[in-house]
Amino acid sequence: MSFIEELQWRGMIHDMMPGIEEQLEKELTSAYVGIDPTADSLHIGHLVGVMMLKHFQVAGHKPIVLVGGATGMIGDPSGKSQERNLLDEKTLRHNQECLRNQLSGFLDFDSDADNAAEMVNNYDWMKDFSFLDFIRDIGKHITVNYMMSKDSVKKRLSSESKTGMSFTEFTYQLVQGNDFLELYKSKNCKLQMGGSDQWGNITTGTELVRRKEGGQAWAITCPLITKADGGKFGKTESGNIWLDPKYTSPYKFYQFWLNTSDEDAEKYIKIFTLISKEEVEALVAEHKEAPHMRKLQQRLAKEVTTMIHSEADYDMAVEASQILFGRATADALRKLDEDTFLSVFEGVPQFNVDKTEFENGVDVVELLAVKAEVFPSKGELRRLFKGNAISLNKEKEANAELTVTKEHLIADKYLLVQKGKKNYFLIVAC
Repeated sequence: MSFIEELQWRGMIHDMMPGIEEQLEKELTSAYVGIDPTADSLHIGHLVGVMMLKHFQVAGHKPIVLVGGATGMIGDPSGKSQERNLLDEKTLRHNQECLRNQLSGFLDFDSDADNAAEMVNNYDWMKDFSFLDFIRDIGKHITVNYMMSKDSVKKRLSSESKTGMSFTEFTYQLVQGNDFLELYKSKNCKLQMGGSDQWGNITTGTELVRRKEGGQAWAITCPLITKADGGKFGKTESGNIWLDPKYTSPYKFYQFWLNTSDEDAEKYIKIFTLISKEEVEALVAEHKEAPHMRKLQQRLAKEVTTMIHSEADYDMAVEASQILFGRATADALRKLDEDTFLSVFEGVPQFNVDKTEFENGVDVVELLAVKAEVFPSKGELRRLFKGNAISLNKEKEANAELTVTKEHLIADKYLLVQKGKKNYFLIVAC
């Protein structure tokens, strides 16, 4: 399949300018996607644009990632209800380097191939561009009427908007349009891709290329990803799902994809993996025969977690998932790093106990009924031990006379207590 056909069956094209298919068939073409370096990690909301570039490079064309050092200092009004915070140059440069490291997992930046990916920063050509030069060389080519016709501007200037729009944000489409013009001149870049909310900004760029250079450039946008229940894609109660494990652990990352609805899983597996059309169709058919098995979600979670993190992280996430819902051992608990351990048992009631209690050795009934007050009385706890209803670190414990020491602690800090199958409590030695 051609690049356009590939994106079309995957549901990744919202709109495109006519003539782009002929351009891609004619010659190796460069295309760019812009990413604002407002954080030192990508989140999964960025992944659609990144996957578009990935498919573009696989199809033999050249991807360019534009880090918006200059535009990141302004803030894009598209889809926003208010102006975003502005960042200093040192922070932007740090974020840029972090993003390049993450993107290297998707795109080939380092080979000698003609279509090796490149990263550019629009701050490099904007920093010495004076205001007078900008309004003379760029501003005069685009009318205010043209700029006012863009949806991103109209929404913010409507009577329903409470915040209005600053002049800084109003000029954003000119700055982004100038990026396209700059890349057209310096890199022969003829295509910009982005989310459907970027259509107005992108077409301003194609118009600048036409008016200033007499050239032709194109735009492709992808649909904004939504969830079947109307919730915002990539958002959880704790915030964004990040690609950097220090913000979102591989376990939580895996769980996000595993817990998608059937409808969303069918959509996401096309967008966020490289699985072929034939295999996806076979997976969807298999899933529909036995939806309770959640085969689609399992494959989606495996593909994306392995792609973003590693196979080892995926294996650990699967093993961690079994701890709550399947059979597990103390050894399985001890294999988990602390972040994953705490992620698995997020929301489980925690009880702090002085660490010296474990160093000296503490009677298990005294620990659980008095020191930590997990159970209301010693008598009830002893009955539970007698009924074989207590587990420590996922292993049944029938000895009500047990002395608990620091050797029982997971990561030298935690003791997992379980009553029956579903009631968990976490003792924290501190």
